[in-house]
Amino acid sequence: MWNIDLTLVDVARVTRAAYAEAFEKVTGQPLVYLATTAGRTDSEIFFEFLARNDVDLDSDDDPLPDFAEALSDAFARRRDQLAAQGRAMPGAEAALAAVGRMDDTVQSVVTGSIMSNAVAKLAAFGLDGHLDLSIGGFGSEHYPKASLIQFTRMRAEQAYGRRFPEQATFYITESVRDVEAARIGHAVPIAVVSGSATEAQLRAAGAEQVVRDLTDPQALLAAIRSGGADGAAS
Repeated sequence: MWNIDLTLVDVARVTRAAYAEAFEKVTGQPLVYLATTAGRTDSEIFFEFLARNDVDLDSDDDPLPDFAEALSDAFARRRDQLAAQGRAMPGAEAALAAVGRMDDTVQSVVTGSIMSNAVAKLAAFGLDGHLDLSIGGFGSEHYPKASLIQFTRMRAEQAYGRRFPEQATFYITESVRDVEAARIGHAVPIAVVSGSATEAQLRAAGAEQVVRDLTDPQALLAAIRSGGADGAAS
């Protein structure tokens, strides 16, 4: 399983603009103060936006469906900007291809992004073809990352008719919160030092296997094998 933002792609500028548009549409207030997004789902980010911007909504209403719809629309209007203002992380395509060639391996994503936006981010850089997104975990499910990791493994087992043991299930990410989620969700975290977290912080969170970036596929494969893979990986 792969995280998307700052692990496979960097589309932060487009994402921030979409967040701002969706937030103002749903709340009627401008998004002045941003929130930390690494390792968080879109629903968590939205509620932190509300708190940091001191916005109170009617307690009888559930604003999440409206925010998810507005965020999907705002992002869709910016799809042409993804490749122009964003990038695939160095080595991402080669890393996906290398992992995909491992025996009995299935690749998907677990991301805080809602599904439509996650697919758009990957497709903009031709990365979606390496992944089975039908079994992935997305922020539109409104569950924490640890639960999404467990659900994705269960969906993989149902879809492919075989077991994916915990010790052969890996989550590749650059986020400290995601490393912690992998531990809670019973997956082996493989950390990439491509975000704001340092190697020391990622190791302290529980990542025994850390790679500098994705530009050396063999280093990534070695980390997966060292992490305890003796069967399939998802």
